[in-house]
Amino acid sequence: MNPPLSVNGYSLLGDKTKTQQKITDNDTSPGEFWALRDVSFEVQPGEVLGIIGRNGAGKSTLLKILSRITEPTSGRAIIRGRVASLLEVGTGFHPELSGRENIYLNGAILGMRHAEIAQKFDEIVAFSEVEKFIDTPVKHYSSGMYVRLAFAVAAHLDPEILVVDEVLAVGDLAFQDKCLGKMEEVSGQGRTVLFVSHNMQAVRSLCHRTILLQNGQVVRDGPTLETLAYYTERVRNVQVRADTAVGVTAHRRGSGAVRFTEIQVEDVHGNVKSSFEMGDTIRFSLSYKVVTSIDQLYVAVALWGGKTREIITSAHHRLWGTKVECGYEGRVVVEFPECDLRPGEYPLYFWLGDALTNPYDVVDDLVLPLTITTKKSYKELGFDPTMQCGFFNIKSRVAM
Repeated sequence: MNPPLSVNGYSLLGDKTKTQQKITDNDTSPGEFWALRDVSFEVQPGEVLGIIGRNGAGKSTLLKILSRITEPTSGRAIIRGRVASLLEVGTGFHPELSGRENIYLNGAILGMRHAEIAQKFDEIVAFSEVEKFIDTPVKHYSSGMYVRLAFAVAAHLDPEILVVDEVLAVGDLAFQDKCLGKMEEVSGQGRTVLFVSHNMQAVRSLCHRTILLQNGQVVRDGPTLETLAYYTERVRNVQVRADTAVGVTAHRRGSGAVRFTEIQVEDVHGNVKSSFEMGDTIRFSLSYKVVTSIDQLYVAVALWGGKTREIITSAHHRLWGTKVECGYEGRVVVEFPECDLRPGEYPLYFWLGDALTNPYDVVDDLVLPLTITTKKSYKELGFDPTMQCGFFNIKSRVAM
């Protein structure tokens, strides 16, 4: 049997003025970069393929090309069957139309007949849990409601290939579990799923095979457990070089007066890890080098808030209030004692700068997101851990 999806040599040449992606190819002009380069793979019927990698690796770009939203510079994909895509909140929906009308609109886009959509309609609405608002224009929906209905449509209208990006992170944990179960069901019916996520647990539980993208290229393609182990080890072993030029990578910004030379997330025993239980003490071991003499130095560790990419909390501490000479190398440990973060994933952001918030070095998305878990019930916790919270202060301390 021919595979439902075969990608051969996909490449996409971009404009560096529209992004800060690192340029690694000698034959690329100064104003260009390869968002994807020679990406090739096949996906078999009933296979759930995970696609992972740091932000900017090319994951979403690849899915947009496969969904015929973006045209590649070179290469081709052979797609056998109907493709349903869930790439961004609201993709394929018309904001002025009701939820009911958008179900029929999406079905028509997928090539479904009216009778086929009507047959699945009640099942779609029940899964989405938006019955009360099904005749309300979707422009009034919350992002969570949007995702519920969009996923329900994409998964229930019998696509041969289901393409899902990180958009599921907008939903609460209960709905994410429901979606993962539906994708397992879809694959069990012999259909194909492409799943992009930063949630390593979801990838581990759903995908038997996973591709790792880095700088637009496939660096690993194999069994999920092996690929995740390789990715985790690769990220943990990344050393941030003090002589890296300012602006070379999207994960680094600042004047360069001081540079991080090593970043590690550890437990109280010094073990490098990224997953912690609620109540654990989390340590951020940060080494740095002064490249140009400075008058003062502050450090900050911040947590991003999911898809919104807003800083929801940060720890900010003074390291030096007097002049520090060029060549000085130091290390600081920022500690979150008995951290009571709610369960979830928190991308990390590290900052060195002065009291006026002028950054010397800013690094984000370089290490794995901080993952918080709990085995306690709602009753034991005293609150619903799936409910999102806003901005908050966090206890922290510094050990030089």
